[in-house]
Amino acid sequence: MSKSNLTKEDIAKNLTNLNGLSLSLSKKLVDDLLMILIKKIKNDNFNLKNIGTFKIRKKKERLGRNPKTNEEFVISSRKSLSFIASKKLTDLLNKNT
Repeated sequence: MSKSNLTKEDIAKNLTNLNGLSLSLSKKLVDDLLMILIKKIKNDNFNLKNIGTFKIRKKKERLGRNPKTNEEFVISSRKSLSFIASKKLTDLLNKNT
């Protein structure tokens, strides 16, 4: 059974195998790409053409409850990241091959 999670290390190894790059260069490329994406997403909504859109959602403070003890507590306001896949990506995923 194969694992379903993909790590930065896995991506770097795949880059190395596909393109013959050194593993250290592949790791640097993956790290740099992620830093660029994070900076762009922090500034505003970020659209990757034909892949999808990353949006920052601001969640308000609200009252939560522990289901085991029924104890109430305050969930602080925070930012959350959402991803909406593009129509092209969705169509590719749903295509029967």
